[in-house]
Amino acid sequence: MTATSPFASSIQGTMMDVQLTIPAILERARTYFPEREVVSLLPAGRDEQGNPVPATHRTTYGEVTERARRLAGGLSALGLGRGDRVATLGVNSFRHLEAYLGIPSGGFVLHTVNIRLHPQQIAWILNDAGSRVLMIENLFAAMIPAILEHCPKIETILVMGPVPQPVDHPRVHDYDRWVMDQAPLERYPEIDEREAAGMCYTSGTTGQPKAVVYTHRSTVLHSFSIASKDGLNMSERDRILPVVPMFHVNAWGIPYAATMFGASQVYSGMFNDGPNLARLMQAEGVTASAGVPTIWLGLLAELDRAAEAGEPYDLSPQERVIIGGAAAPESMIRAFQERHNLNVIHAWGMTETHPLGTASNMPPGLDPRSDAGYALRATQGRAVPLVDLMLLSEDGQKVPHDGQTMGRLLVRGPWVTNSYYGGAGEGAFVEVDGLRWFDTGDISTINPQGYMTIQDRAKDLVKSGGEWISSVELENALMGHPAVALAAVIARHDPKWDERPLSLVQLRPGAQATHAELTEFIQERFPKWWLPDDTVFLEQLPLGATGKVLKRELRDEHGGFGA
Repeated sequence: MTATSPFASSIQGTMMDVQLTIPAILERARTYFPEREVVSLLPAGRDEQGNPVPATHRTTYGEVTERARRLAGGLSALGLGRGDRVATLGVNSFRHLEAYLGIPSGGFVLHTVNIRLHPQQIAWILNDAGSRVLMIENLFAAMIPAILEHCPKIETILVMGPVPQPVDHPRVHDYDRWVMDQAPLERYPEIDEREAAGMCYTSGTTGQPKAVVYTHRSTVLHSFSIASKDGLNMSERDRILPVVPMFHVNAWGIPYAATMFGASQVYSGMFNDGPNLARLMQAEGVTASAGVPTIWLGLLAELDRAAEAGEPYDLSPQERVIIGGAAAPESMIRAFQERHNLNVIHAWGMTETHPLGTASNMPPGLDPRSDAGYALRATQGRAVPLVDLMLLSEDGQKVPHDGQTMGRLLVRGPWVTNSYYGGAGEGAFVEVDGLRWFDTGDISTINPQGYMTIQDRAKDLVKSGGEWISSVELENALMGHPAVALAAVIARHDPKWDERPLSLVQLRPGAQATHAELTEFIQERFPKWWLPDDTVFLEQLPLGATGKVLKRELRDEHGGFGA
């Protein structure tokens, strides 16, 4: 007797097989939202102190999409083929948005490069990716001769913005003039949704950076997830300011999601200090903004200053301040809400997750301004639809989601990478129950309702006497002290306990504090053995290219290992 498959009597669906590609995003904006604004702050000279002065540039989706189509046509005319990489070294602006839309729509791969890296690392990344064209901000034009010398695969350089000192080289062009000389792409290539659309390198904190390659499909699905109400809640009614750099994980995917749903976009360019951001938010009626905690500390300081001076900013249109990239202290969330009526949404993700993995939106029945509400808002939130999370113990066993037990955070989903470019970093992927998962390197807890809290990076945990201490929890508690601007906690070598926590603190201007005062401030929240043994006060904590504290530098200088 022949066994019958349980699917033998199933029928095929009747739905159209429409490819999910970025040209669909471009065409939607071009068709339905041509008058929606794209606003950019651009440098316009310098003041008496030599600081750059911003000027407001306004354009529309109609103009941006037209230039994006010309960019795609021009790249084709240069002889680029399907899958060829086009790199960008740029700040957040309308020109960078044109690259986001035009490069993948021509069948090429958008390769965003971190502008804050060392020039040697930038050259390494350009060569490793094999990029053939580079779009570079005019602010970085001085790098062009070195790039031409050390990056032989770069055939054409397009300078975004007026070139301060024209580079006399046949392969270097003024982007604005060049793009308007190109014929718009007449017809989009037939792109398979699983083809590469974008390429982004990790920060390379250990070894060389590794590249994640996003597909058209993952980008479109990710855009839907971002715009969903339980994601970051975006629509045509919004004016969105992504302060997170466009070179960093596609600015969290916001440019694509905002374009897809017709939200106006506001870009601050190089002007990301508190006063410029506050003025821009007020002037443009920003409804949502997104960035890392260090950016929002500067904004919070400016809002406090203005309020104390009796000249508060009017940011009433702003419905949400999205914080990701690092854990936001509960004290910061409270300060924005209670002092300035700004609602903070905590989110989590990585280069490897496109990046949105979780968002901390409030469930019904919970007052967001209650102690329980603030505590939940300080978590990284629940996984957005189609993303799955899992916790594993050190010996590879599943960890319960009880909100207490820590484990290594694993993630999988349709916009989570399945590998790194070139096969690097295979050790970051594990198989559980026959499924492939990405091991984030984060140590986390997940409560019974699914809210995830990053307790630490695995490499940043303090293991004292065999027990884990979360540096993130200690840092967030320390940053609640009114004298503390920024805090980091690292492991310091201890002959008895192997490791003990050491806090490193940057005080607010004019503020004072002692180790004993800071310990007294946080001691009720932690077991005694968690408390840092000492505090080192620094004028400034070192920050990396994405605004995160460089703990590796702090460990090298203050950890005492190998001494």
